[in-house]
Amino acid sequence: MDKISVLIVDDSALMRNLVSRIVESTPNLCVAATAMNGQFALEKIPLCKPDIIVLDVEMPVMNGLQFLQERKNRGIDIPVVMLSSLTSNGAVITMQCLEMGACDFIQKPSGAISLDLHKIAETLTEKLISYGGRYASKKRGLSGNVLTTYMEPPESVSAKAPDHKPSVEKPLSTAEKPHETIAPMSFKTPSWTVASKEKKEIIPLREPGALEIIAIGISTGGPNALREVFANISGDIKQPIVVVQHMPAGFTSEFANSLDRICPLEVKEAQDGDLLKPGRILIAPGSHHIIVERKKLAAVVRIIDTEPRNGHRPSVDVLFESVAQVYQNHALGIIMTGMGRDGAEQLAEMRKQGSRTLGQDEKTSIVYGMPKVAWELGGVQEQIPLSNMADAINKIALKG
Repeated sequence: MDKISVLIVDDSALMRNLVSRIVESTPNLCVAATAMNGQFALEKIPLCKPDIIVLDVEMPVMNGLQFLQERKNRGIDIPVVMLSSLTSNGAVITMQCLEMGACDFIQKPSGAISLDLHKIAETLTEKLISYGGRYASKKRGLSGNVLTTYMEPPESVSAKAPDHKPSVEKPLSTAEKPHETIAPMSFKTPSWTVASKEKKEIIPLREPGALEIIAIGISTGGPNALREVFANISGDIKQPIVVVQHMPAGFTSEFANSLDRICPLEVKEAQDGDLLKPGRILIAPGSHHIIVERKKLAAVVRIIDTEPRNGHRPSVDVLFESVAQVYQNHALGIIMTGMGRDGAEQLAEMRKQGSRTLGQDEKTSIVYGMPKVAWELGGVQEQIPLSNMADAINKIALKG
């Protein structure tokens, strides 16, 4: 099986080296080439024919936004994952990049050795395999699930030597960068959850009642999927909508703002105590769980800092659990593209309580993980293509 080839574009030699080593330490990934700015990247694309591009935002000669514009002008469809700095300006530019056609982003490691480097490495390789594998499958005429096609069984890759390292620069010496050093890479392949092959059947405790809330859980592939759904959602929807999108802290506020610009409903990052108002969409803040709660006069959301669940904070399961408890059969639960099983168990609980439930289908999911597990646990009533998801929500919500 050919490896997924990655073009790494960053003006920092240190960052190019770091990302290259993460890529080469991961089974089924390899570095196609590196480039120090967007102009050089455009010149290398026809030569190395990458399956995916890792792109920095701020670079001389041609920055990330300019590259994305030229990519669009030239009709290049290779997926792009942005390396984004954790600053207010960085978050704004990151959302502009998504609007310009980037498929996703990861938070750029800060300094030489970030304490979260291993987590960032796992997130990066997850996205490279998800988006790059999907593109490579289409380009090479392969069929089947992207993860099945490109992933080996989970294993430690520290003992596995890369086959080759084309265009990878040698580590910078401490003399060249005395304040920046790189520790030896030893990352594990991300954990791909395999669900049971048998679909369980759930008999709801009660029939669906009047719809009072919509809860959505989504992960890898989510930013652009939500853009498509919320651009086409009806402005006449009266139910509040609460969304958990796996996203690091510092980006969800601007993400909500970017959705608000294209959505006929109000979209905002949730704050503790926000009212669940008719037609308002609340996005869970990064690194915080969100739950719903009924007060005497109104229903509100609460933002909590309990431990991560399923490796995530915010966790879809945490939101769905509270919705099942508070709203029972008066809710619509939706689980969309994403890796792992977050949200699947508690969507099944929502279904058991009598809620209506939808799941994104395999064909349109960047990663058919979360919706797959939810379907097999009996939590999904109907699987919907992304292009039809807004219409499905509108139909259920407007009917009430």
